[in-house]
Amino acid sequence: MTGMRFGKTIPILAAVSLLFAAWPAHAQDPPQESSSKPADAPAPTPPKSPAKKKKDTATQNAPDQPAWDPLRAEKDLEVGQYYMRKGDLDAAIDRFQDATTAKPGYAVPFKYLGEAQEKKGLKKQAIKSYQRYLDLYPHAEDGDKVRKKIEKLWKETEKDKKQN
Repeated sequence: MTGMRFGKTIPILAAVSLLFAAWPAHAQDPPQESSSKPADAPAPTPPKSPAKKKKDTATQNAPDQPAWDPLRAEKDLEVGQYYMRKGDLDAAIDRFQDATTAKPGYAVPFKYLGEAQEKKGLKKQAIKSYQRYLDLYPHAEDGDKVRKKIEKLWKETEKDKKQN
């Protein structure tokens, strides 16, 4: 009986010792992928066209403002909705724009941005925001409602053009 127990213990001990032996090798850094460039080399930037001047803002270029941060986008949405309830449309618009920057492919901030812009009277910007919402989320449940808003805003902008 003790011979059988000893016979089962040796393979188990061997397996455990192999695991411990492999552990330090696994903990090392993974090998670098082969590349013609060194890992620290910056990506080449396309030449800037002097004819096009882009608006440069500090928040877009600041190192503490990551380009892709879904959690920040959700927080910006919450805070923007709070500002909408309080009636501070400028702050709400800023937060919704921040959310679109933090998570560009996320449709929801564009809808809220359009609503805030519409309430503030920024009709053309609201149309663009609503259209971007529909581009990102073409089968939205409220798609028909948003399309009607776009149509209404277009009619109002055309009417404003005729009056001026």
